[in-house]
Amino acid sequence: MTRDHETDIAESNTSEVGPTKSRVATWVRVLLPALLILAWFAGAAIGGPYFGKVDEVSSNDQSAYLPESSEATKVQELQTEFNESDEIPAIVVYSSDTEFTKMQIDDISDELEELTDIGGVSDDISPAIPSEDGLAVQAFVPIDADADVGDVVTDIENALNDTVVDGAHVHVTGPAGFSADLAAGFAGIDGLLLGVALLAVFIILILVYRSLLLPVAVLATSMFALCVALLCVWWLAKADILLLSGQTQGILFILVIGAATDYSLLYVARYRETLRVHTDKWAASMRAWRGSFEPIVASGSTVIAGLLCLLLSDLKSNSTLGPVASIGIVFAMLSALTLLPALLFAFGRAAFWPRRPKYEPDVVAAENGMPRRSVWAKLARLIQRRPRVIWITTVLVLLAGAAGVTQLKADGVPQSDLVLGQSQARDGQEILGEHFPEGSGSPALVVVDEGSLQDAADILLADDGIDGVTVTASDSPSGTASVTEDGIAPPPGPPGTPAPQPTTVDGSVLLQGTLTSAPDSEEAAETVRDLRAQLHDSLPEALVGGVTATSVDTNDASIHDRNLIIPIVLAVILVILMLLLRSILAPILLILTTVISFGTAMGVAAFAFNDLFEFPGADPAVPLYGFVFLVALGIDYNIFLMTRVREESIAHGTREGIVRGLVITGGVITSAGVVLAATFAALSVIPILFLVQIAFIVAFGVLLDTFIVRSLLVPALTYDIGRATWWPSKLSRRSHEQKVLDAKADGQG
Repeated sequence: MTRDHETDIAESNTSEVGPTKSRVATWVRVLLPALLILAWFAGAAIGGPYFGKVDEVSSNDQSAYLPESSEATKVQELQTEFNESDEIPAIVVYSSDTEFTKMQIDDISDELEELTDIGGVSDDISPAIPSEDGLAVQAFVPIDADADVGDVVTDIENALNDTVVDGAHVHVTGPAGFSADLAAGFAGIDGLLLGVALLAVFIILILVYRSLLLPVAVLATSMFALCVALLCVWWLAKADILLLSGQTQGILFILVIGAATDYSLLYVARYRETLRVHTDKWAASMRAWRGSFEPIVASGSTVIAGLLCLLLSDLKSNSTLGPVASIGIVFAMLSALTLLPALLFAFGRAAFWPRRPKYEPDVVAAENGMPRRSVWAKLARLIQRRPRVIWITTVLVLLAGAAGVTQLKADGVPQSDLVLGQSQARDGQEILGEHFPEGSGSPALVVVDEGSLQDAADILLADDGIDGVTVTASDSPSGTASVTEDGIAPPPGPPGTPAPQPTTVDGSVLLQGTLTSAPDSEEAAETVRDLRAQLHDSLPEALVGGVTATSVDTNDASIHDRNLIIPIVLAVILVILMLLLRSILAPILLILTTVISFGTAMGVAAFAFNDLFEFPGADPAVPLYGFVFLVALGIDYNIFLMTRVREESIAHGTREGIVRGLVITGGVITSAGVVLAATFAALSVIPILFLVQIAFIVAFGVLLDTFIVRSLLVPALTYDIGRATWWPSKLSRRSHEQKVLDAKADGQG
């Protein structure tokens, strides 16, 4: 390592001499960058159009992401066999300040029948059903699951805008209505999200570098990486190898742009640094590439390792994010290590115009590789004087912020609150709750053996959370038959009309329990949990599913994933850091500081969510995603810092190496942190509660990590510990003076 460092210095002093240029033929210098640029341009040209085709391979159906072993998944699969169709119900609800007349109800039924002209709407539309108070009317409109639910719901809303009843208001709600809301919320991912993220990064880069060409080169690196990553992910999703949702898509976009920009800034800083001691672009590029390769690969590998730990998740929305985002990080690294060096080599010093770096080896030699007139130099001197006071004070402040994490409500939120802002489906559900049993249209579904039908019905009817029970019956005009304590009730008609026969599938029947509470409420969730407990005691083969059960199983799987994956991510990243830094103590310190930083970010987020934004709560996956992104991405900056500190420590000793590493990397790491925070903050333009919360946690956490943890805590703590930081490597046992003597002895030998 010492000889490599001395070789670099020697090359920097002779970079303009013929031998440096003659090592690589001119045609290689021209052809290699050109081929790299053309290859990335071709990949971007092919992948770019796929931004408009993501909907073809994307799904936001919550049940599609549950583990196959969950009860809700099993019931979902059986339900299609009972109904001989795979439809999503939309509930159309009319409301008025005056009672609906029979004529008006008939007119509404006629109006609803005309909805069958809309593509994707089933012919089995229910008749208009008035409420007991007569102030509302509801109807069930089945929508083909293969249709674009969002478009179909929009067509229904447009068709019903001018209702046949004067003074009445109409809303489309139910599972299809909420799916349409989600689809509308994710609609801005391709355009709005990318536009805001790229604009934010562009403005920050211009302010940092005061150049127009350099930001364009960096953004091109990010966008080309995203285009090729999307191309790869799209075809994997097309082949059903990966699952893709709007949520995963948005995170992929932001992660690739943010990571590729961060890696690019690290290379740009190295390249600018080498241009000050090299006039030969090729020599400067090669030295910058060698200096950037290890920290970029180590940082990317850490993020990938953390993301791939999500494969252990029971919830497919988590497990599929791991490989999707990892693919994005791979191309982010590749573009920063191939496309960007090729572009900057082609532009040379003009890439930094109008502030082109000067060739000034004498100034660099006088600075001894470290600029003395900067805010980072002043901060380094402060750390030299009071390291223990600084790191202890910083830890206490961070722990105080982390105390608020106990107030974080991450046990799930109602489906009606997933979309922020105006919601037709939410308004419609509130009206349903005022005039009908709130669980209308989204019942609890129970599959039991045919011989246990009455026993299961009795358990459901005895529960206060159930308003009524029906059983699927194909010979009934409505497709269902009511079940009472005396058995299956006959349909309205002449005395002696026989009761319908329940539909059986492999000896099982499907019961539907109408919930008294809104299907996405905590009360409905408790009802489902109670029913499962009672049914499993009496009828072990019984399965309980439906919309509410899907939400319950999703939350349970998220909590399981969170408790399992977080410790594994820590262990994996710890091992990677040990291999990178050739130390045990330093990685442990870095992990501890990052965990404290994460705790503080979550504590502040809890205060913001509860008291500032007044959010209804958070999904259990929010802490997991926040942890994976903050630890995996936050550790990047410690990697950028500590790899440079180790490099400088080998040449100058540990404490001097810490000071030099902080001063040299301060500007680029801070810029990278601000860029990444701004990129993730762009997620908040998508009106989905989960993404807005992730945007806040990651953006705040990255800034906290950049300005506090990496700038104060880590340098002060390691400076106070000294060379023992590198224990048990040789670097922890040899002082700088001993190293110099050894180097001289090697030279004399």
